[in-house]
Amino acid sequence: VQLVESGGGLVQAGGSLRLSCAASGDTTCISVMGWYRQTPGKERELVATLSSSGRTYVVDSVKDRFTISGDIAKNTMYLQMDRLKPEDTAVYQCDTDCSVPGKGTLVTVSS
Repeated sequence: VQLVESGGGLVQAGGSLRLSCAASGDTTCISVMGWYRQTPGKERELVATLSSSGRTYVVDSVKDRFTISGDIAKNTMYLQMDRLKPEDTAVYQCDTDCSVPGKGTLVTVSS
């Protein structure tokens, strides 16, 4: 399984971005997809997950601002990020339960 993220960029605090993740290859093994983020010096942090049943989970710290969506059967996942804050600045990676993470997409939120 190969994962490619897109949609990152530079945005001012309070703005929005929509990240996309596309999976390819032998994707039949995927039952859960997730978004993670990492900043230098910190551990990788789970942001949100999407299951093949459609169940979603978003961590409490961002659940009032971030929305995960997508369709594992269609090998796609999205992360809508609203009211972004400078502390959301990170590399956002897509991952699944049967792959290595994608290379990630950089989100930079300026104050």
